[in-house]
Amino acid sequence: MPWLELFGWIGSAILVFSMMQQRIMRLRMINLVGCIIHVIYNSVIQAWPIVGLNVVLSIIQIVNLYRLLNTRHDEATYQVVDTDVDDSYLRYLIDQQSSDIKKFNPTFDGARDATHAFLIMRGTETVGYVLAKDAGDGEAQIVLDYVSEKYRDFTPGEFVFTNPAWFTDHGFTRVIAPSSGPDYYENVGFDKTANGYVKALA
Repeated sequence: MPWLELFGWIGSAILVFSMMQQRIMRLRMINLVGCIIHVIYNSVIQAWPIVGLNVVLSIIQIVNLYRLLNTRHDEATYQVVDTDVDDSYLRYLIDQQSSDIKKFNPTFDGARDATHAFLIMRGTETVGYVLAKDAGDGEAQIVLDYVSEKYRDFTPGEFVFTNPAWFTDHGFTRVIAPSSGPDYYENVGFDKTANGYVKALA
């Protein structure tokens, strides 16, 4: 097989692989690579209609990637909804996503230990949720910080922690989280300790 034809097949394989991705950011980035390869390949063989198609698709992916990256820390993009731990919708989400939750939180045993819950929304879509329990002495202990696979390239959970009012309105003065928590904790005011993360809500 000539190297040029192989190059084209690689581009096609990358495009197919991109459509198998669940994470929206990863899908768009891999798809962009495949489109660029097809622009190069079809330019060499002078298949101009296919070149035009892939140029347009590349531009679409670049624009969408820009929007995703530009709004990942935008409070207008993600909203937090304070809800009850016994809320039937929350229970439904946890039940439906239990196997995925267990992959990252093997010790999670449902919301029975939680006393507070926050849904993270993008429009009408629930992209994640944070569960916490009252540990006494003004401490809120994070029980679960979960984001659906589609949005796992982002950190929507940060919006629960960047606004202290979500916790101070319930009488908490600090938040503690396990050491297995997401890396973004240190970027939203948590201090790393020997036992996990701590954020003062002064």
